[in-house]
Amino acid sequence: MRNGFTLIELLVVIGMIGILASTALVAINPLHQFAQARNAERISNVNAIVSAIGTRIADTGGTFTDDTTCTQPLPASLTDMGSGTGNYDIRPCLVPVYIPELPFDPSAGNSSCTDDACASGSYDTGYTIELRAADRIRVCAPHAVDDGMKDAYCVTR
Repeated sequence: MRNGFTLIELLVVIGMIGILASTALVAINPLHQFAQARNAERISNVNAIVSAIGTRIADTGGTFTDDTTCTQPLPASLTDMGSGTGNYDIRPCLVPVYIPELPFDPSAGNSSCTDDACASGSYDTGYTIELRAADRIRVCAPHAVDDGMKDAYCVTR
């Protein structure tokens, strides 16, 4: 008598392992987990930016701009925060006094700044900012929609 497994027994076991593996993969869903992690980072970044802006306004007596480091008024419509043309350059207003470094979106932002003045680089946070009615500031993470959120994540203070 020969010991061992038949071909049918091996195929049944391989099939069961495949079904269990696919069920576990669907339950874990790594793409969804990565999207949730990016959205958590966006939420943290937007809150950090809004807090830094609030601290600056409190320190400057209720205004955001000053005569030296931050001369551009906040935009009245949603505008990308970055150093490129058409963007709102918020970095000189906040870095390094109110926030050590300006955070950027994990999938849409970038920064090549190597010093506080960002003289030798450029940046794009991937976030937007606007000054709303009644001096309310709104900062949004529009790319959160791409990662499963129904709407862009925004904070208004």
